Amino acid sequence: MLNWVVVGIGDIATRRVLPAIDLESRGRLYGVVTRDPEKGRRYSENVWTSLDPALADPQVDVIYLATPVALHAPQTIAALEAGKHVLCEKPVAMHYQEAKSMEEAAARSGRVFGVPYYRRCYPKVQRAKQMIADGVIGRPVFAEASNHGWFDAADGFRGWLVDPALSGGGPLYDIGSHRIDLFNYLFGTPVRVTGQISRVVHARPVEDSATVLIEYENGVRGVVDVRWHCRSERDELRITGTDGVLDLSPLNSPELRYPGGVEHLPIHANIHYPYIENYVSALVDGTPLISSGRTAMVTDWVTEQVMRAASATTDSAT
Repeated sequence: MLNWVVVGIGDIATRRVLPAIDLESRGRLYGVVTRDPEKGRRYSENVWTSLDPALADPQVDVIYLATPVALHAPQTIAALEAGKHVLCEKPVAMHYQEAKSMEEAAARSGRVFGVPYYRRCYPKVQRAKQMIADGVIGRPVFAEASNHGWFDAADGFRGWLVDPALSGGGPLYDIGSHRIDLFNYLFGTPVRVTGQISRVVHARPVEDSATVLIEYENGVRGVVDVRWHCRSERDELRITGTDGVLDLSPLNSPELRYPGGVEHLPIHANIHYPYIENYVSALVDGTPLISSGRTAMVTDWVTEQVMRAASATTDSAT
């Protein structure tokens, strides 16, 4: 029985992560780390207000980090060095070098370091990956993903996301990272990246929109466009091949369209659970981890190239 400690019990943790841990029969919630002990006691008898005492407890097996991005690297490295397995929320880190240092710490420790890019586990994503391998759309040449919505932290909900010192950036880091990761999963190694970020509507320190252009080693070109300033929501993903199109739009729906057919492949009611199940299987049975620190840090590399390109464009304009 694996003993989990969840660090940070905000919205994602309470709605998805804690219930997913409860569902997985090979582990249990052992404790939480939170600045609000009263809130913490709603979920566990073991409550700490800082990470170090939890790391010192020999009963703790796995640390789940649901904290702001700025804390990911120091907390992950500390947990790995304490001999704990670590599951760290996305994006991995503030920049690629931090992400690389986390993966290096995992290699030194011999512990399992995962990043829950859970959309890799969607049944229709798995099916699309197999269809691509089987040549259903011929050779894939172009992929496009967009996620548009309205996010305003003025009411305090997840307000840290608009502080670049805590989040690293806006929708590029938050919702863009998921789409970039899926492209990496489906198409392999990105070799060239550029992009633009902008503040079109919201006057705050992070961007409210980002557009990413990725060239893959196999010749696929991918475009990701994410926005926090559109009240008309969009959640699209399409893959164009020489002989047809795979359409996964809306990405968070069960529908997959392909040449000659449509399939409905429902997502688990708790979208975090299939990844938690895979992670536990990796610890218990040695099952390959579908999203690891090593695979996830590639997304941080892509994001960093976009930020550099955006910075170079700004510098040349001034």
